[in-house]
Amino acid sequence: MKASCDPVQTLHEEPAEAEVVSHRLMLRAGFVRKLAGGVYSYLPMAVRALRKVESIIREEMNSAGGQEVLLPALQPSDLWEKTGRWQAYGPELFRLHDRHERAFALGPTHEEVITDLVSQIIRSYRQLPFLAYQIQTKFRDERRPRFGILRGREFIMKDAYSFSASEENARQIYARMQEAYGRIFLRLGLDHRMVEADSGLIGGNLSHEFMVMADSGEDTVVTCEKCFWASNIEKAPDARVCPVCGSALTSRTAIEVGHVFYLGHKYSAPMETTFLDSAGKEVPFFMGCYGIGVSRILAATIEQSHDDKGIIWPVAMAPYRTAVLPLGPGMSERREVLSLLESLESLWPGEAYFDDREIRPGMKFQDADLRGFPFQVILGDRHVDKGNGEVKIRRTGERLVLPLRDIPALLSARVQGILSES
Repeated sequence: MKASCDPVQTLHEEPAEAEVVSHRLMLRAGFVRKLAGGVYSYLPMAVRALRKVESIIREEMNSAGGQEVLLPALQPSDLWEKTGRWQAYGPELFRLHDRHERAFALGPTHEEVITDLVSQIIRSYRQLPFLAYQIQTKFRDERRPRFGILRGREFIMKDAYSFSASEENARQIYARMQEAYGRIFLRLGLDHRMVEADSGLIGGNLSHEFMVMADSGEDTVVTCEKCFWASNIEKAPDARVCPVCGSALTSRTAIEVGHVFYLGHKYSAPMETTFLDSAGKEVPFFMGCYGIGVSRILAATIEQSHDDKGIIWPVAMAPYRTAVLPLGPGMSERREVLSLLESLESLWPGEAYFDDREIRPGMKFQDADLRGFPFQVILGDRHVDKGNGEVKIRRTGERLVLPLRDIPALLSARVQGILSES
């Protein structure tokens, strides 16, 4: 990608509307723009980061036995009335009427819709278990949208739903999803914890949250650094000692990015969604549901990983892995620079952001740091004339000068080392 073909400009002044670091940096780096309160447009670099998050989620969900679906965002009220959530969900549920005065909701979640769908397609225990997931825009009428995409009225979510013939199998899938979520957040390069949690409006009698550790987090978790047991403070408000190993607990602030629930018959029973068991008897499904805030992950990552210069993206979700920064007049057209760019494109197709703008070097450095590219390849006359280039590692600030021909191999080794640790 050539910077000269990118119409999105960075902002070097502080946005007055931004309350938290992620909101401020996403606006300044040209990742999002506000349309209305709690509603944002995602610009190309943000979309690239989102797609990388989604790709890892899909890989792990597929490996866990999930099948992808796409469900309607517009949901008829009668489904929600069957479960009692039309009234219970409260004012956060976006409600509307069509021209025939039929009531609908814009879906914040899809338990009712998927349960209704499964009632139409699964009739026998022989068709079970079934694990369906989707990645879709959700809606929630927040009283006070704030913190950019951390607490918006429109957000992107991965939600999954499992249907089983027995409680034993349902709990096995629940455990499998816990493991899959752990792999997802590990692959994304996030410092996270799985914590015991309350089930809230989703319901069920067993749930766990996945928290990204961040100083700006609105949630508080108590965690044991010895055995890694953790709990939401709402679940264990007076806990001082770990119930697993007896060690002292510490409190940390965090941002919720995922939640898994064991539901049992909470939705299948009131919606009369049944299947024929091995004895030929009509019985309700045992269910579970599993959510990940896809767009929220971007903001939570920035809250966890930034410095005073800008974003520091983990390699796995960076919009581009490398920023190539030719410095000085004509450097963008030099044979050595174009040859290196071609080598990087061969190594990682589409992963090099080529800043070919004729601007001051300092502005290129500022933009590359602000946008958080994991690696910067700096190409000035002093080094290129000797056949060398300089590589800067964004996370550590480390700088290396080496022959141009060796730069792709160095970057490849660094990336493989990072990814193998996750």
